[in-house]
Amino acid sequence: MASSLFFTLALSALLLFSYARADEDAAEEAEKHVLVLTEDNFKQSITENEHILVEFYAPWCGHCKSLAPEYESAAKQLAAEGSAIRLAMVDATVEKSLQEEFKVQGFPTLKFFVNGEPTEYGGGRTADTIISWVKKMTGPPAVALADVDAAKEFIGEREVVVIGLFADQESAAAKGFLKAARDAQDIQYGITSSAEVAKEYGIESEFGFVVLRTFDEPRVFYDSDNFTGAAISAFVGINSLPLVIDFTQESAPKIFSGKTPRQFLYFGSKKAEGFKAHHELLTQLAVDNKGTLLFVVFDTEEEENVKILDVFGLKTDALPAVRIIELVARDMKKFEPESTDLTVEALSAFIAGVTDGSIKITLKSEDVPEDWDAKPVKVVVGKNFHDVVINNEKNVIIEFYAPWCGHCKKLEPIWDELGEYFDGREEYVIAKMDATTNEVEGLEVSGFPTIKMFPAGDKSHPLKYTGKRDLKSLMVFGEGGGRDGGVPDADFPIPSKKAPEPDDFEAEDEEEIPLEETEEEKAIRAEAEAEVKKASAKEEL
Repeated sequence: MASSLFFTLALSALLLFSYARADEDAAEEAEKHVLVLTEDNFKQSITENEHILVEFYAPWCGHCKSLAPEYESAAKQLAAEGSAIRLAMVDATVEKSLQEEFKVQGFPTLKFFVNGEPTEYGGGRTADTIISWVKKMTGPPAVALADVDAAKEFIGEREVVVIGLFADQESAAAKGFLKAARDAQDIQYGITSSAEVAKEYGIESEFGFVVLRTFDEPRVFYDSDNFTGAAISAFVGINSLPLVIDFTQESAPKIFSGKTPRQFLYFGSKKAEGFKAHHELLTQLAVDNKGTLLFVVFDTEEEENVKILDVFGLKTDALPAVRIIELVARDMKKFEPESTDLTVEALSAFIAGVTDGSIKITLKSEDVPEDWDAKPVKVVVGKNFHDVVINNEKNVIIEFYAPWCGHCKKLEPIWDELGEYFDGREEYVIAKMDATTNEVEGLEVSGFPTIKMFPAGDKSHPLKYTGKRDLKSLMVFGEGGGRDGGVPDADFPIPSKKAPEPDDFEAEDEEEIPLEETEEEKAIRAEAEAEVKKASAKEEL
């Protein structure tokens, strides 16, 4: 898989949490209605409260400050309703043991505890979406709709809802519907046995359901006989988003949720003269590829969207442009079209090429510097990664950094000293790679700086350094073969070596000629055997 560290950061920081900065005192305001948890009261709080949503935050985090007033508002509304659901917050920069216990790697991180057991939060970042999500997770999977008025109130101003008609709500089909409703964290399901509700929303079958939307086709009816929870969830997931969706801070989690395996990304200004025609083209392609490809527009009039161009090696003067990505866990495969033409023929060929594998993954790499090995710290780029790091029998310790990263800048002189310490030792290589401009297939990097050792003889099992970033600790890490301060990292795929070409001869004509010992070799062997016998005799005595 093609890995992009910069993409991972962009996706988590720029895409999922691109919120406006709130006032400096927002976090303090939140404490009025939100429980403040520490190592001392955490266990008691999640034990005493059956349902509690916990935000792990950092005081300096702008996204946390943006979330604070919404989080506070949600807590206040729940309290006003008399709900037993509580909201809480943990300063993860102070409560380090809690951060480690719950594997908090970014801010804000929200986890929902039910009877003390945590699950990942899957809702939005506004008061309404927070309330909707926690209620769904604690209440019945589908809202009972007794009549048309109840159905209209249920729909309200929601962009997407699902209404199911089941006269027998104990039937296998109804149970499949409720299973899908229970699994859906961000979509509200309603269930009814009312013929009037069914008529109001066009459900003509004996049982079934409809997806109601405020975009594209307003009503999408389920016409399959498969009423398993998985089949219903898949159908609703595909039809819960527009054919062509604008990337926004609200839509980002839905876009990259994994419901659609690949995303077709369009980068360009919505104010451009040709955008309307391009949007119509994307819509046509979206209809033809529904369920397999999600079409997303990044409006480059938005500053945050311009920042994403670097992830794909794009410049503003090359827009509009398109790319296809495939997300697998934390990795991203990127595909670049062979042509810059934005026609139905060219884009259809692009999609077909990615689908059949004829268009390969695109990986960014700088050119190999002429002086890459002139200093004790070797400079690695995508093009020479395997030669320097993988295709040798050396212990390679490499830092993956970003030029703008303050922690990386602080580490730089220490890393140079580490290079000097191991300089001249043939079994070691100290290296560094700018992971914002270079990519390696299968490489996983989750933050800056990331330090890994690729051990001699076992390159497919790198070790990730988790110790202190001082010279002595790094020296111990290297000298100890990664045992001190290192933890097993994700496996790195080593390309299989081609079998050697067979020698150009006829095997049946080859004659085996036994090798004869020389007189000198016979004497040496006899002397060695005699010494072995003497040693054995002494051991017996």
